[in-house]
Amino acid sequence: MGVDILIVDDEADIRNLVKGILEDEGYSIKTCATSAEAYEIIKKDKPGLIIQDIWLQGSADDGLKILHNARTENPYLPFIMISGHGTIETAVAAIKEGAYDFIEKPFKSDRLILMVRRALENAALKKENAALKRQAKPAETLIGNSPVIQKLKTLIERAAPTKSRVLLTGEQGTGKDIVARFIHSNSERAEEPFLVVNCATLNPQHLEAELFGEGVDENGTSRIGLLEQAHGGTLLLDEVSDMPLETQTKIVRVLQEERFQRSGSQGFVPLDVRILATTNRNLLQAIKDGGFREDLYYRLNVVPIHIPPLKERSEDIEALCTHFLNVLSAAFRTEIRPLNAAALQMLKNYNWPGNVRQLRNVIEWMLIMHGQENIKEYGPSELPPEINKRINTANTDEKSTAASQIASITKTDFLDLSLRDARAAFETEYLRAQIERFDGNVSKTAQFIGMERSALHRKLKSLSVGEDENQEAEENQKADQIRKRA
Repeated sequence: MGVDILIVDDEADIRNLVKGILEDEGYSIKTCATSAEAYEIIKKDKPGLIIQDIWLQGSADDGLKILHNARTENPYLPFIMISGHGTIETAVAAIKEGAYDFIEKPFKSDRLILMVRRALENAALKKENAALKRQAKPAETLIGNSPVIQKLKTLIERAAPTKSRVLLTGEQGTGKDIVARFIHSNSERAEEPFLVVNCATLNPQHLEAELFGEGVDENGTSRIGLLEQAHGGTLLLDEVSDMPLETQTKIVRVLQEERFQRSGSQGFVPLDVRILATTNRNLLQAIKDGGFREDLYYRLNVVPIHIPPLKERSEDIEALCTHFLNVLSAAFRTEIRPLNAAALQMLKNYNWPGNVRQLRNVIEWMLIMHGQENIKEYGPSELPPEINKRINTANTDEKSTAASQIASITKTDFLDLSLRDARAAFETEYLRAQIERFDGNVSKTAQFIGMERSALHRKLKSLSVGEDENQEAEENQKADQIRKRA
């Protein structure tokens, strides 16, 4: 039978006392007095729980060192720390290193038994949840295989298992919150809480109460803040650049001392929370402008991770579209249909000022508007007007010349398309450029490109090119004719 519990204490009386109590409860027990013996038993017998003294006389390593080394090898191994010299500082240190709980000598047997039972149950639950998470990873993690996203994945995978603070930077809509959740779910804290403080939307007057909580009021009630609720887990400071300077000062002190006070309270609460932060602003510039504390920046920016905008990883758009089509089609209970090559190419050519969030919105709009139609695939005509009208011109002025648009067609990568899809994509961009060139005048456009006006009308309608501009131009032409007749 394997060893259920290992007891490590330099006092034989304590070892025998704890052993007797727990053997009466049916546990298999092994004991030792030094760190060297403990390491050997841990390696050989793999106990399910370790109960150990913090101060081990005559031992190379004390209890905190054993705790650190053992949990580095097995993060799910629970520890209960015992000591006759218990202080808040040692309790905080033990909990910070991952101990399940802390008990002082002398202790009552029923309290020890209850603590052991809960520690073993907690460890079993963590293992079970971790196994389930490995079998079903979150779908909306880091989707894509472009070089830039591969590099990002490597950086995140290295940072996730550590306890280090991470500062996530990037434009709005790039997925900083998703990366933060990915870091948490791939850390040792994955089974503990993940909480978010939205510094941009929370009323500054309420921010400190939300973070630190409030002490006991005249009615005898108190409020637990997010720092305390996230104990053992991860707290995300979303858009940290919007945090008031006064609160920034208190956060610096909390990170430095690893403890905090509830608002209106004199007592301190130990801090065991991993801090992640996001921002879409240049914090170094904010420091120069006096809007952000330099010391807080360096405490948060231990591991800097920049999330690239979607326009810098257009290779990932196809994978993202497939993911959003699958997820949203299931949510809307519609048939899963793919995007055809021409529509996909248009999405790749778009500039995406709203990044991944905007792409998801585009797919959602398309399913709402066309998900019930009898079509085999989604083409350019099913895409929203914003994509059809402004393809490949998101960074240019509204009055950009047709010549520059036509020139951009030559840069479009058609080599991955079939001849039919390449022709359709070219026609769409070519006709859009010519329509804009002649200010929406179909007659002049038809004359220039050598096409019958009625045929051009049908072609423009089938490709959803310039419909609004054409209608407006025709109405203007009719109005001019009426004025001339008058």
